[in-house]
Amino acid sequence: MSEQKLRIGITQGDTNGVGWEVILKALADPRITELFTPVVYGSPKAAAYYKNTIAEIDPVSFIPVASAAEARRGKISLVACGEPADITPGAATPEAGRAAVEALRVAVRDLKAGEIDAVVTAPFDKETVQADDFRFTGHTEFFGAEFGGEPMMVMCSDVLRVGLVTIHLPVAEIARNITRERIVARLRTLRRMLIEDFGIVEPRIAVMALNPHAGDGGLLGHEEQEIIRPAIVEAFDEGILAFGPFAADGLFSGNGYARYDGILAMYHDQGLAPFKTLSPDGVNVTAGLDVVRTSPDHGTAFDIAGKDRAEAQSMRNAIYMAIDIVEHRRAWAEWSADPLPHAEREKSNRDVSMKDLPQTEKEE
Repeated sequence: MSEQKLRIGITQGDTNGVGWEVILKALADPRITELFTPVVYGSPKAAAYYKNTIAEIDPVSFIPVASAAEARRGKISLVACGEPADITPGAATPEAGRAAVEALRVAVRDLKAGEIDAVVTAPFDKETVQADDFRFTGHTEFFGAEFGGEPMMVMCSDVLRVGLVTIHLPVAEIARNITRERIVARLRTLRRMLIEDFGIVEPRIAVMALNPHAGDGGLLGHEEQEIIRPAIVEAFDEGILAFGPFAADGLFSGNGYARYDGILAMYHDQGLAPFKTLSPDGVNVTAGLDVVRTSPDHGTAFDIAGKDRAEAQSMRNAIYMAIDIVEHRRAWAEWSADPLPHAEREKSNRDVSMKDLPQTEKEE
């Protein structure tokens, strides 16, 4: 997939969850290093522990490095960090939370230094990571603080891409955080992502309503009439092909969603419940930033941690999508940097082709 052998950083996540299991399973195929250079950030002790819990896969060999700058092509590198005091699969502990955050911070250090091209994050527990120096409700918010901008969670698969207006908020706070300005901004971000990261020429975006039946003309709420619809009109006037608002149940029944390249949901469960039903091995992508971060679409799964039951396909997909997005962004940057040389080159190629044609074909 990548001739440049991109360096992709992978963080361990919660050392008591399924993070290490899905990492080891995803990297077990010996052909994986033909696609990219993996750099894993985490505990060597945890890696060794979970290796012993997994049956019927090729053992993964790590090359210890101090940073991604030392990573070698054809090898899987391990940056030792995030060492927990104990490894207790299935237990939500502050020690495991601190280990997850330390690995994340070291990976971000290398990402800022340009030593890796993207980061794939294994899941952590949102409660146990909380500390005086870490007050974020998820990876998305942390990356926003580290890299600036307004990050946006977008769930992606081969069949569906769902962006969120609000992310990790209590249900009671959702309505007051739905604003016309925020919806328009999210539509701009989603459109840009679909073009630059996925190569869609001019994406069509469906916007979901907040209330049942899209408010039923105001009987079930006024947000559709007063906020969401005006935001769609404003975005459309900017050239964004946004449509709606659509009632969530109607949009996802009868494959109505398939007519659109992306969907903008108002809140977390409204978008993620149908997404995970239709795309069980999807990928969480952080849009709106200059860096690339992806993640499996599942959590720590403490109930099955250490039992060799975790499926790694979502982690594989997160890795592959990170590679694809980096390459799409580079291609887009080259293509859009200065269109004149491209146009001149195409004209020159056409002129050469015309010279090669027989005289009768030229005249025709």
